[in-house]
Amino acid sequence: MGSSRGEPDEDEPLLSSAVGSSTTEDVIVFSPDDAEDPRNWSPLRKWTMVAAIMPIDLSVSWGASAFSPAATDFAKDMHVSSEVATLGLSMYVLGLAFGPMSLAPLSEYYGRRPVYVVSYGIFLLILLASTFSHSVPVFMVLRVLSGYFSSVTISNFGGTIADLFHHHDTGPAMSLFLWAATGGSPTGFVLFSLVAGGRSWQTVLRILLLICFIFWVILTGALAYLGETRHSVILIKRAKSLRKSTGNENIDVPDELKQRGPKQLFGTALSRPFRFLGTEAIVQFSALYNGFLYGLSFLFNGAFHIIFGPNGYGYDVVGVGLSFLGIVAGITFGLVTNIHQERYYQREVTRAGNRDVPEARVNQARIAAIILPLSLFAFAYTAHPGIQPLIPVLASAFWGWSFYTLILMTLTYTEDAYKTYSASALAGIGLVRNLAGAAFPLLGRRMFLKEGTKNATIILAAMAVALVPIPYVLARFGRALRRRSPWAQEHVDEDSAE
Repeated sequence: MGSSRGEPDEDEPLLSSAVGSSTTEDVIVFSPDDAEDPRNWSPLRKWTMVAAIMPIDLSVSWGASAFSPAATDFAKDMHVSSEVATLGLSMYVLGLAFGPMSLAPLSEYYGRRPVYVVSYGIFLLILLASTFSHSVPVFMVLRVLSGYFSSVTISNFGGTIADLFHHHDTGPAMSLFLWAATGGSPTGFVLFSLVAGGRSWQTVLRILLLICFIFWVILTGALAYLGETRHSVILIKRAKSLRKSTGNENIDVPDELKQRGPKQLFGTALSRPFRFLGTEAIVQFSALYNGFLYGLSFLFNGAFHIIFGPNGYGYDVVGVGLSFLGIVAGITFGLVTNIHQERYYQREVTRAGNRDVPEARVNQARIAAIILPLSLFAFAYTAHPGIQPLIPVLASAFWGWSFYTLILMTLTYTEDAYKTYSASALAGIGLVRNLAGAAFPLLGRRMFLKEGTKNATIILAAMAVALVPIPYVLARFGRALRRRSPWAQEHVDEDSAE
């Protein structure tokens, strides 16, 4: 593949087809045992990098959900309605929708380290400023900007994992990444409901700021010690050094790793995701599931307050927060069951002669697609003050497991299907996911208040039923869909180690 592909390889190893050396053409690539290749780092060094970024990834969703337990105090302090206060959550998630498409390309020029450190550092400053805001419009603008700059892990973490691991070895790291991404909202609500009791919304956000600052310091130290991971940036620096030391101006990196002009780089990053959303069935299916599931995740922030709060089961803000433990448990159990899914995938790859089999990624998702609406129906008929609250909390645990399993399926299937172009495909999916995440809390609150918990949840369950066929369609017709795609067809028969 040459430079004509026009897409930064954000989500898988950048040098997948450029192993070896071509000194006759003065092309600089990693040799198989190159010590500077992040894929050749020791397991300890790789997992230290993942461990340093995971808390940041978790805190991205905390930035949204931490506000929810404090929203009531915000409404009183700012003299606004509960609906307006909910915008504090929605505006942040709206910022998450647009950050990745414009932040991700920056790593091609500067590497991943400065993008992580600077972007998240700006988020901290904006978060600090928001705690001193006395104007609702100003606060909402700051919330959008907070989401925008905190989205750095959404745009870079997947790429970092791809830098560190060969394509067929990314599964365990990706499963942890997705645990942080899916578990961030419910864990944030649990944690900050404990913080919010008897404290002002400003204090809650300042405690969030302190926690995030500690995470940022750890990340900055780890990145400084461990080094850059983006392959193209490492090799471009090496080529520049060799040109200077040898005087050979022909030394350069492969065409596909060369830096592109800002117009081409950002033009592709901003336009191609919409082309994928408009033409690619796989991306459309994944976007539907991501939008619905993440929308529900943030919708529950308000819905659980209605269900378990003073006008429902009668719990205070701490009790409402603890009701999210069922979802947290379900998502965490997804990590355990994914071990079986990963083993199944590896067996299918081996059986296929070491070629990628994206359809093997949907094995457990077919079960999750059925359990998802069943868990919502169970929640609809049990989330009532006359029924022991542990029953609906248990139902929500099954929802949490389905949430994690289905989101992981859409991410890994899309990456396997599009490989080189997966950055654009995932950007389109992420845009829909976060737009839905911004809209659902506003629409969901009205629906739950108007229709009641039972009817509102039944409506959501019916929507989940409509999505059940997606993993079955991908399992049965995914290969044909990939062959019909101008983006995915070149990867249909690729070796998984490429």
